[in-house]
Amino acid sequence: MARRAFPSRSRIRYGFDNLMAHGTPVLIGWLSLVCLAIVLPASVALVWADREAPRTASGRVAAVWVSVGRTLRLGGEVGPPLYVLMSVLLALVALLFVSALVSLITTGLNERLMALRLGRSVVLEKRHTVLLGWSDQVFPVLTELVAANANQRGAAVAVLADRDKVEMETEISGHVGDTGNTRVICRSGPTTDPAILARVNPEEARAVLVLPPGGPGGDAQVVKTLLALDAAGRPSGDRVVVAAVRDPRHHLAATLAAGRSGHVLGIDDVVARLLVQTSRQPGLSLVYQELLDFAGDEFYVVPAASLTGRTFGEALGAFATSSVVGLVRADGGQALNPPPGTRIGEGDRLVVITEDDDTAVPAGTALPVDEEAIVTARPRTPATERLLLLGWNRRAPLIIEQLEQYVRAGSTLDVVALGGTATAHAVRATAAAPGRLRVGFHSGDITEQRTLARLDVPSYDSVMVIGDESPPVDEDTETDDRTLVTLLHLRAIEEAGGRELSVVTELTDDRNRLLAPVRKGADFIVSGRLISLLMTQISENRHLAGLFDELFTAEGSEIHLKPACDYVLSGRDVTFATVVEAARRRGECAIGYRLRAGASTGPAYGVRVNPDKRGAVRFGAGDCVIVVAEG
Repeated sequence: MARRAFPSRSRIRYGFDNLMAHGTPVLIGWLSLVCLAIVLPASVALVWADREAPRTASGRVAAVWVSVGRTLRLGGEVGPPLYVLMSVLLALVALLFVSALVSLITTGLNERLMALRLGRSVVLEKRHTVLLGWSDQVFPVLTELVAANANQRGAAVAVLADRDKVEMETEISGHVGDTGNTRVICRSGPTTDPAILARVNPEEARAVLVLPPGGPGGDAQVVKTLLALDAAGRPSGDRVVVAAVRDPRHHLAATLAAGRSGHVLGIDDVVARLLVQTSRQPGLSLVYQELLDFAGDEFYVVPAASLTGRTFGEALGAFATSSVVGLVRADGGQALNPPPGTRIGEGDRLVVITEDDDTAVPAGTALPVDEEAIVTARPRTPATERLLLLGWNRRAPLIIEQLEQYVRAGSTLDVVALGGTATAHAVRATAAAPGRLRVGFHSGDITEQRTLARLDVPSYDSVMVIGDESPPVDEDTETDDRTLVTLLHLRAIEEAGGRELSVVTELTDDRNRLLAPVRKGADFIVSGRLISLLMTQISENRHLAGLFDELFTAEGSEIHLKPACDYVLSGRDVTFATVVEAARRRGECAIGYRLRAGASTGPAYGVRVNPDKRGAVRFGAGDCVIVVAEG
């Protein structure tokens, strides 16, 4: 066998690797020999080239020694042998001390920098907001917190997640951008360890948000984090804890772990409720988008001292630039859209929609109301509905359950999804109990045109498109991708039939909303962003938790878009105060309107929440008034 020839460079590298493997003493010896091999000849050359060097051999040897000693920091002293030996010994001790000191300082600095990079130092902030966990919801939550803290100095948000600190800071900078007055502090570590939780100082925080991570074990992670938060210590102030879980079966466990100061949102439950409400009231998702983010007007709880003793109905017209929707009693009880004759007691507060918590100021003078423009319309009798659900996922049974509470008896729901027998059994099991809604199942791929062509889609009153997770589904295809393809087919059906379809779409990624092939102002429910907005709103004001619970249920009051012609005369300029008075006489709180003329343009697509009550508006056919009223 021929002997393999190795290149000289490989042999040198191999020899160096073997040398490094012999340990520190051998390395020091070789380093000394290499230094002497370089320094000694160079010193000899310098001495022999120096014209002023001694002429004798012993003098030149002494000069070479002085040069070598100074170069290697050995002193280079000349004299008796004992004197030279002692000077070399002292020089070696000094060199060892300085080297050790420099090494210790360097190691300490490296450890400190590494600790800072790893995010292991303790946050010393107080009254700050803490985010526990990492998911795509981090970015919308931080964006809303930055907007909420725009008028506050020294605001801080501490993020704790089991990720690299620098990576978190880089992603936050890329998604959120300039944080203004809010400082974002990242710390690394598991959120389920009470000792690690101390790094973000949750005891001194005013709000703690536990974000649900993705994956099948996300809910369990939320529950463990809440338990660790409880074990970390009692809060020093009035702290609010907000968390979210996906599966309704885990909601109770998470609520128990959160304690009395905690509020746990059920993601699937809330998304299903809003899908159902929006499917029956086109444009409702746009209203919630305006109300839940901090960019415009949102919910606040403000003192009502100036209105003590007056009725809730009088409070509706007392503010020119704020919309009153509820009461928070002095004992903590809440009432959304109470009867107009309800008296406001001492210590009670008002739930209002306004630009900021300091803009809810009574007008002081009576607002202009046009009595002649007010219309007294009879309540409309709900009709039976034909609904179409495209896709099937874990929220589909909740959607059917919610529809049962809203629709009139005799209404029908057709479900179209993949999965054949398995999905059909799921549909039948969901709709097994007799109720108002008759449910039918059609097997087919909603991303194929022939599947939708078999249905008379324009004949349905409303179409819901949800992420199809029914098997078999290609694992490499995201559910949003399938949803976007389905929307393409629905747009083709709209164009072919010349009729605008009422479609509400569920998406998981807010970025895909910009890609959706639908008309402007269409209804989208982006589950991650919706829950992020709700969590942020509750973290800023704990009283809103009960309000949102009522808004998203069939019982009690909720937000409706009703024909404007049922409140005021069409084609006539009226103040919004007139609309508020018309709604008050129906036991409702008017909070805005949607004009059909602007439904396809502008950032709000015709939706105006909390307009100035002194401003005039003219309603036409198809325009709606946004009210808080009983379902």
